[in-house]
Amino acid sequence: MDKKVKDLINAQINKEMYSAYLYLDFANYYHGEGLDGFGAWYDKQAEEELEHAIKFRDYLYDNGEKVKLEKIDKPDKKIKNLKDPLVFAAEHERYVTSLIYDIYKAARDADDFRTMEFLNWFISEQAEEEKNADDMVSKYGLFCSDGKGLYSFDKELASRND
Repeated sequence: MDKKVKDLINAQINKEMYSAYLYLDFANYYHGEGLDGFGAWYDKQAEEELEHAIKFRDYLYDNGEKVKLEKIDKPDKKIKNLKDPLVFAAEHERYVTSLIYDIYKAARDADDFRTMEFLNWFISEQAEEEKNADDMVSKYGLFCSDGKGLYSFDKELASRND
């Protein structure tokens, strides 16, 4: 495997772990505010990010590469209101998409077709993640201007079963 591709994938493991940590921070915030549906949504998001990290790790191992785990940074987002984590999550998902694209470009430049094929799943996943995050921001703006709307949206988020 091309060294640049390997290094980018290894770094992505850390980024996915950071994403899980960030979403746990958002979940903690919402649980602390009594919005357990929002909290549960981000708990599940954190689990997904851990699964992504493991997919990248396993891919390196399956291709005979070593994995080097790095320090996971503490989330640095300053939450000032209930909408902030939703906006931060949408921004973060766009950032993660850019990282996946960087790995894909490096794999393409190295004619690493196996890695390109592997990354196709992540590209589709990121499209879904960005849409979900953007939808959360939109729905919050549409429905959460009063307590009843916020309550209903919280209940909708609590029903997530994936």
